[in-house]
Amino acid sequence: MEQAIAEAGAAAARGEVPVGCVLVNAASGDVIAAAGNRTEELADPTAHAEMLAIREATAGHKTPRLEEVDMYVTLEPCAMCAAAISFARIRRLYFGAYDPKGGGVEHGGRFFSQPTCHHAPEVYGGMEETQCSGLLKVFFSKKR
Repeated sequence: MEQAIAEAGAAAARGEVPVGCVLVNAASGDVIAAAGNRTEELADPTAHAEMLAIREATAGHKTPRLEEVDMYVTLEPCAMCAAAISFARIRRLYFGAYDPKGGGVEHGGRFFSQPTCHHAPEVYGGMEETQCSGLLKVFFSKKR
C-alpha cells in the first residue's frame, strides 16, 4: 500500500485527484504495474489509476486475465474500475479510503455483489485509511 500511496502523491503533484494503484504478483510479491490517476493529463475519463495499472499489467503479460494478482489502491474503486477488476479476474482487492459518493464496491452499485458479476475478488477495505483519505482531503481543500 505504501507504493500505491506514493503513486497517489505523484498524481496530486501533477494536479490529478490523488489515487494510486499497484498490482502485485501474489506468489512472488513482485510489483507488476503501478499507476496514479491521469484523467486530466490524458483528457481521458477512463484514465483512473486502476485502469492504467490493469492495462500495463495485461500488456506486459500478454493476457487479459490477472488471476494470481492482487491490487492495492488508495480509494475504493468506482463501478467502472470494479468492472475492470472483475473482468481481469484480480485475485484480491485491498483499498484504503472508502468512497460513499463514487465507490462501486462497498457503496453505490456494489458491483461485486450483483448477480451479473462473473468474478468477485476477495475485498479488504480500510487499509491505511487515514493516510489515504488525508491525501484526498488535502487535495480538495486546496481546490476549494
